[in-house]
Amino acid sequence: MALPAQPVSPKAAPLPPVPKVDPLTAAQWRTLLAIADTIIPDIRPASIADFQTHYVVSDNDHSTALTTLKGRFSGTTDALAKEYLQESASSDSQFRDAWHRLFGLLMPQQAKRELTVVLNLLDTRAGALLLTGYMTPFSAQPFHVRESILHSWQTARIPAIRGLYRSLTMLTKQTWTRTSPTLRKVIGVPRTPMNMIPGKGFDYAFLQFPAGEVPETIETDVVIIGSGCGGGVCAKNLAEAGHKVIVVDNGYHWTPDHFPMEESVGWNNLFMNQSFIASDDSSMSVLCGETWGGGGTVNWSASLQTQGYVRREWAAAGLPFFTSAEYQESLDRVCDRMGVSTDYIKHNVTNLKLLEGARRLGYTHKVVPQNTGGKQHWCGYCNFGCGSCEKQGPVVSFLPDAARAGATFIEGFHAEKIIFSHKKGTKVATGVLGTWTSRDANGGIIGDRLVRRKVIIKAKRVIVSGGTMQSPLLLLRSGLSNYHIGRNLYLHPVSVLGAIHPDDVEPWDGPILTAVVSEYENLDGKGHGVKLEAVNMAPSTGLLFVPWRNGLDYKLECSRMRNMAGYISMARDRDTGRVYPDPVDGRVRVQYTASKFDRRHITEGLIALAKTQYAAGATEIYTTIPNLPSFVRSADSPAEGINDAKFQAWLEQIRSSQLPPADNIFASAHQMGTCRMSATPKAGVVDPKGQVWGTQGLFVADASVFPSASGVNPMVTNMAISDYISRGIAKGLEERPRL
Repeated sequence: MALPAQPVSPKAAPLPPVPKVDPLTAAQWRTLLAIADTIIPDIRPASIADFQTHYVVSDNDHSTALTTLKGRFSGTTDALAKEYLQESASSDSQFRDAWHRLFGLLMPQQAKRELTVVLNLLDTRAGALLLTGYMTPFSAQPFHVRESILHSWQTARIPAIRGLYRSLTMLTKQTWTRTSPTLRKVIGVPRTPMNMIPGKGFDYAFLQFPAGEVPETIETDVVIIGSGCGGGVCAKNLAEAGHKVIVVDNGYHWTPDHFPMEESVGWNNLFMNQSFIASDDSSMSVLCGETWGGGGTVNWSASLQTQGYVRREWAAAGLPFFTSAEYQESLDRVCDRMGVSTDYIKHNVTNLKLLEGARRLGYTHKVVPQNTGGKQHWCGYCNFGCGSCEKQGPVVSFLPDAARAGATFIEGFHAEKIIFSHKKGTKVATGVLGTWTSRDANGGIIGDRLVRRKVIIKAKRVIVSGGTMQSPLLLLRSGLSNYHIGRNLYLHPVSVLGAIHPDDVEPWDGPILTAVVSEYENLDGKGHGVKLEAVNMAPSTGLLFVPWRNGLDYKLECSRMRNMAGYISMARDRDTGRVYPDPVDGRVRVQYTASKFDRRHITEGLIALAKTQYAAGATEIYTTIPNLPSFVRSADSPAEGINDAKFQAWLEQIRSSQLPPADNIFASAHQMGTCRMSATPKAGVVDPKGQVWGTQGLFVADASVFPSASGVNPMVTNMAISDYISRGIAKGLEERPRL
């Protein structure tokens, strides 16, 4: 296959506008940016530094830092290295704009109130004394004092202050690694995957509506709310069965020539709440796709079928379908459509080191099948959209199939509530009411909207496929009161471990997740444990978890990314949380704290990951555990291997930490269970056919119906369940007249 004649340059995708109303006062901004600039500082040699505002180092140390930076990537010039060191968080307008959006649009009102109280206190003498031990307002302190205050917060006795430190450092790193104009240049990360060949996407046609005060009304056999993995499969099956189908989604379609998006805009345009979703206690960060194709547009291609012990657990709960041949047929059918296979995989360095470390330790491990349509997919950028169209997500596979069978689509449709009639005391779903928002005059999604129109879609069957985060909220908005709606939330909580290797890893290059170590997947004898996998290593992901000790150290550590490998210890969680609507604006809120039981498993996974990386030759290993120094391997590493006494002592520090939520940050890219399937109305939200208990004609088909955590990437399980549910709906419609 011929390579492209020149590098691919995806179309620019715009950022949402900065709110017109400033969410903070001038004094609050001054304090907030002083904190950010302490974390990501302007670093100057003493001979030219301002001791009030700069991170001051000796002229010799500054020269050494420049030499170090230039030695780590051949493209780093002296001028670029100086620019990188002198870049502070607030020196870039994109950073300030991102924080403006965060506080003005994305942060829940309660969290914003709590933070502004802290910012106000830090700007007063009494408040500063209470929080810092000094009577001088934080922003007026010289740099070295501000840095010492942050360090004191990290080790404070009061958990809330430690939580404040964790949140502010994570938000600052998260924003800076997305927006920095110099970071990617210093590391040498290319804009797009090497030798990416652009793919031709499906030409979607979306329904448009004229302006009007009266709701537009349309009719169909089936309306599917959500275009992700569940909705896409349902649309294909029902359209191919001859039924009139409309698929609606709150997100918008981005054509493949926009992919992969730049980090600074991809997080904003492809993820729910622009990727800023945190649990109420801020210990959990939740990533959830929100675009045309849902999570299938931004996931990492991993395509694992539901494991036997999980299927048996679900069957034992009164759902025998999961151990039936019919379920296996659904699993195989969706995998066949996506070309799921291990035959064409070429591992990148990160996955190779995980496999090699596991092999040397005798750990159970295997290759992870990929939904890449029988092609070798060498792309580490798919979490910002697949420009090659090789990844067979819903936008490339199931939704085009549905369109060819006659399905129609609506983007920019916010489903407000399900419409019901009543029949002998039972709610009968007859459609959905929502607000459609057009694109702007240039076809974009952020300018002045041309049209906002109420739309009523009347349907014989309503399928909710909005995902674990949004499906329960729609049911609640629609007046349903089942206790389990929004509860039983599983997140597959993860903690990250990083390793530095002597050779180039270039962790952004190649497929993201092609290997899994399952040695520790059943730590309790009941199917709960951890899987060890590679993590996406876009700079704004991989560098988020690099420990912050001070501004210079963090910048130098970030510059080592070419040699980094990143991994996750991912728990199949036993204990749950819930989602619920924010009382002010209705957005999704998450109540979840990783339990001691699940944290213990995650900890054992981190220890196992550290052992794999030691065995694979890492020279340095680090975690996100506060105040735990990195393990640095001796130059004359002993022949004992992982039995090295120094290494074993370091592992015991990991084990004894217990990963307290007040200090650690956990992440989730898998959400399940908030509308769980059950054998009886008292145990869940939907029946074994996917119909919402106590209703007729209303179904849920997405990962929210999982009876418990799947233990593997939920995509294939979600699709197989949706395949079964939608085929059942099609059979139920056969005797009714079709539109």
